[in-house]
Amino acid sequence: MALPRLMLADDHTILMEGFRKLLEPQYEIVGTVSDGRALMEMAMQLNPDVIVADIGMPLMNGLEAGLRLKQQMPTTKLIFLTMNEDPDLAVEAMRSGACGYLLKTSAPDELIRAIQLALKGKSYVTPQIARGMQKSFIKNPSVKGQAKTLTPRQREVVQLLAEGKSMKEIAHILKVTPRTVAFHKYRVMEVLSIETTAELIQFAIKSKILVK
Repeated sequence: MALPRLMLADDHTILMEGFRKLLEPQYEIVGTVSDGRALMEMAMQLNPDVIVADIGMPLMNGLEAGLRLKQQMPTTKLIFLTMNEDPDLAVEAMRSGACGYLLKTSAPDELIRAIQLALKGKSYVTPQIARGMQKSFIKNPSVKGQAKTLTPRQREVVQLLAEGKSMKEIAHILKVTPRTVAFHKYRVMEVLSIETTAELIQFAIKSKILVK
C-alpha cells in the first residue's frame, strides 16, 4: 500500500530535516522547499496529498502561496507549522483553506495527528492557538480589508519590497521589467494612500503580507 505523499516547506533547513526524520517512517516525503515561490512551483509538479508549510518564508509567504495552491489544487491538504502565535493569522490561514495550524513548539505527535486528521478530511488547530481564535473570527481590521483589494502580483511586490529587495532584484524574481515593478509599487501606494517605502513595509507587516 502506497504511503501518503507529503511535501515540506520551511526556510530553516535544520528544522525541515528534523520534520523529515519524524515523518518518513509513515509518509513519503516527495519534496522540500525553502521559499513560497518554490512551494507553488514544485507542489504543482508533485501533487502531494499534504503540504506542511511555514508561514514566514522569503519571496512569498506561506499563507499567500497556500491560498493560491488551494485554488489550483483543492484536494491537497494544507497544514501550517509556524512560530507565529497570532490567532488572527491562524484564522486567516484556516479561512484560506488550511486544515491545520500548529506551532513549532508543539509536541511532535501533534503534527502526526494533524496530518492523520487532514487525510480524513478533518481539521486540527493546536490548543495554544485555538483558545484565542474565537475573538479573532469576528474581527475585521480595516488594514486586512485594504490588503484584500490588492492583486496577487501587487502583494508579491509588496512582500519583496518589505524584505529589502531592490527593484532590479524583484524584477529578476518575478521575471518582469524594473519599470513594471515600479508601476506596481506606486499603484499600491496610490491605492493605500501611502507616501513612503517605510509606510509600505509597516502596512505589509500589519496586513500579514510580510510575516516575521
